[in-house]
Amino acid sequence: MAEEDPDAIRREFGDAVNMTAGELEQWLDTDESKAVGQKDGGGESTGHASGRRIVELLRTKKDDLTDDDLAHMRKVHGYVQRHIAQEPEHEDVESSRWRHSLMNWGHDPLTRG
Repeated sequence: MAEEDPDAIRREFGDAVNMTAGELEQWLDTDESKAVGQKDGGGESTGHASGRRIVELLRTKKDDLTDDDLAHMRKVHGYVQRHIAQEPEHEDVESSRWRHSLMNWGHDPLTRG
């Protein structure tokens, strides 16, 4: 099955995450980043925590990725695909919570390509 193939997982992750580790790290330090996402008990949001993990994954060599890393990479790809489909129709996307949430997961929808 393709979703269990590490090369396919890395490729899908690479398609979903279009921010560099440095860009994502800078973004995660902003108030906008910290203001969005689902928070359990008022702490860090799920997306913000995922963003920190994505920074680590982007800096990890291919041969050093664990099964847990690959599972998170699959999760990131799935989240980005689902969230892109929910693009708001009547909202300024640039400053939207929708975009900010996606950016926490390493995907800036204003970056095409």
